[in-house]
Amino acid sequence: MNKALSPAVIVAAEAPPKAKQSNYPEPFAARVAGRLKRPLGELFGLKNFGVNLTRLAPGAVSALRHAHSAQDEFIYILEGAPVLVSDAGETPLAPGMCAGFRAGSGDAHQLANRGNGEVLYLEIGDRSAGDRVVYPDDDLQAVLDASGQWVFLHKDGRPY
Repeated sequence: MNKALSPAVIVAAEAPPKAKQSNYPEPFAARVAGRLKRPLGELFGLKNFGVNLTRLAPGAVSALRHAHSAQDEFIYILEGAPVLVSDAGETPLAPGMCAGFRAGSGDAHQLANRGNGEVLYLEIGDRSAGDRVVYPDDDLQAVLDASGQWVFLHKDGRPY
């Protein structure tokens, strides 16, 4: 049996970026312009968790402010000075700092790059089935379907 092997080692900054940078429906996708994700975990065939090397241009945000019901998230700042926006308020971050978001906590969060330089960080999250995401600032919710694809709905359940 002839299988293509995943790479054993790569230079993370040289990993190909995601072909589609956002799964959000419009008008929400435009709000994360300036974010570039390089999916590292997928290059190694990882199935239980994802790892992205993400770059935020000045003025960009990581995502709409959100909270997961079933998936844990972790971020580690490599470069730049983003602001963590969460239910607790705003916290300036710097290289070497990290933050974690426990599944089901309800703590909606995002990173915002309000500086003049770029921000680079690792984001790590598990791929728990049955995850739901709430976006408290927007008429949006997301459900992870059985095939592992995100389905976006209005808060009243109507599809986008």
